[in-house]
Amino acid sequence: MSGPLEGVVVVELAGLGPAPFCGMVLADLGAEVIRVDRRDGAALPIGSDGGDLLNRGKKSVAVDLKSADGAGVVLRLVESADALIEGFRPGVAERLGVGPETCLARNPGLVYGRMTGWGQAGPMSAMAGHDIDYIALSGALHSIGPAERPVPPLNLVADFGGGGMVLAMGVLAAIIRVRAGGVGQVVDATMVDGSALLMASHHGFLAEGWWAESRESNLLDGGAPFYTTYETAEGGHVAVGALEPQFFAALTDGLDLDSGQVGPQYDRDRWPEMQRLFADRFATRTRDDWAEHFDGTDACVAPVLSMTEARAHEHNLARGTFVEVGGVSQPAPAPRFSATPAEIDRPPPSPGSDGDDVLTAAGFSPEEIVMLRESGAIA
Repeated sequence: MSGPLEGVVVVELAGLGPAPFCGMVLADLGAEVIRVDRRDGAALPIGSDGGDLLNRGKKSVAVDLKSADGAGVVLRLVESADALIEGFRPGVAERLGVGPETCLARNPGLVYGRMTGWGQAGPMSAMAGHDIDYIALSGALHSIGPAERPVPPLNLVADFGGGGMVLAMGVLAAIIRVRAGGVGQVVDATMVDGSALLMASHHGFLAEGWWAESRESNLLDGGAPFYTTYETAEGGHVAVGALEPQFFAALTDGLDLDSGQVGPQYDRDRWPEMQRLFADRFATRTRDDWAEHFDGTDACVAPVLSMTEARAHEHNLARGTFVEVGGVSQPAPAPRFSATPAEIDRPPPSPGSDGDDVLTAAGFSPEEIVMLRESGAIA
């Protein structure tokens, strides 16, 4: 492994979306992440099985957590780990015998990271949900989409931004505290809390009277004609983000429009006409023509690329924004470090493929490993 987290050991109990994303981020940065997969190798729902990129760089041991011996394996692993992360519903880890109280008794310096949608407590904590539900409750979804209805921004806001990334930050903060002489603790990350946190600046705008709670009527929600997308001649799109006056001037100059035609940038009464004017101009040329036209300017115009197109764009190629590992093109680790560069050292493992190595490193004898396998506790 390489990266700034080299030497950090994390046990991840296999789950969905945000917790595996947290584990991927930590593995990308050099942590040894040991994923505890299902003993029977049963595939989890889409986006979470052994071929998922969220499992890249990890090791896998397949354990039957419903058996006492299987829970014992996890407890042995946490004895030498810096952190454990899990994404079960509240109470599940406790029923399996691997809850925070039990794990912290084995390792008082352990950071126990928990990822849920609604939280460990509260009237909705036991309910099922997904990203779209969590951002609905946090107030984020209401602000996203056209005026007619909210539109889910994939599952980026709650699952990965407000969920997995916030959990990674919390786990690392707690590890720093332990290494400074503190004790282990539970990190309770929830997607409702995290997605609400991502809206902090917008709550500030609302408090200051700068934000209306109707969609497509604000500066950053598509209401401003200089911060939105436009269709181009062949059906593609360009993104425009010319917020500052000097960037707005570069935009209008590039569109061959004068101030008399466009009017004052922040005159909201002129916005509908300004948007129609911009739309008509952008419809006269293709997306790639406009990208070339505005290249090298400060007009803040960019082509809207598909995932496949993004991998081939010259800027992303020059920076190595995407890498190929195991024959699969994927986003490279981020951020970048000058002294301890991060890299993906291996593709996602198949469930249980590192079992013997992981258990041996944790202090299990060959005889114990054979006994665990014969009992069905591991595969």
